[in-house]
Amino acid sequence: MIALLEDIRAIYRHDPACRNLEFLLYPSLHVIAVHRAVIHPLYRLGIPFLPRFFSQLMRAVTGIEIHPGATIGPGFFCDHGCGVVIGETVAMGRNCTLFHGVTLGGTGKEKRKRHPTIGDNVFIGHGATILGPVTIGDNSKIGAQTVIVNRDVPAGCTVIGSPAKIVKLAGKKVYMELPVAAYRQVAQAEEQRLEKAAEEQVCLNEA
Repeated sequence: MIALLEDIRAIYRHDPACRNLEFLLYPSLHVIAVHRAVIHPLYRLGIPFLPRFFSQLMRAVTGIEIHPGATIGPGFFCDHGCGVVIGETVAMGRNCTLFHGVTLGGTGKEKRKRHPTIGDNVFIGHGATILGPVTIGDNSKIGAQTVIVNRDVPAGCTVIGSPAKIVKLAGKKVYMELPVAAYRQVAQAEEQRLEKAAEEQVCLNEA
């Protein structure tokens, strides 16, 4: 109930067009209420079929697709909503705002964590695409049509473009590359280790 109240406050906070009881008409409120009350609990219980069924039903009704496994903090607001996709292992913090056409997706078929982790107070503009188990830091803003793949976003910055660049950090204008995602750094180190081992084995064989 507390999370639902925070979601309602988020609608009034972010949309000046909302008056009186009009919050009841917002698709984001419909989808997140059902996700929290029905869909995600069924998923956590391991019940087959029904979580996905209700998820797809809400997608047809609202235009917002949230996988049953996604975890979303209170204060969620999705303005307009059409075309939003939130993947299974997405973890989203408090007071996050998404616009239409946002995709929080994966880059592979791994069973482990494969979707973004979104911090608190994050703003994601329309049409933005964020792929992979990357981390979007608290109080960050992702501009419209931005594409982020295998890159982490530091806290408190503004990111735009494709490929994405940091244009504001800690209130100061900058122009910086995004750091390679932590999980990708581990994968790259393992790839380099395997390549080195293979080269050493070739040398041994030739000797």
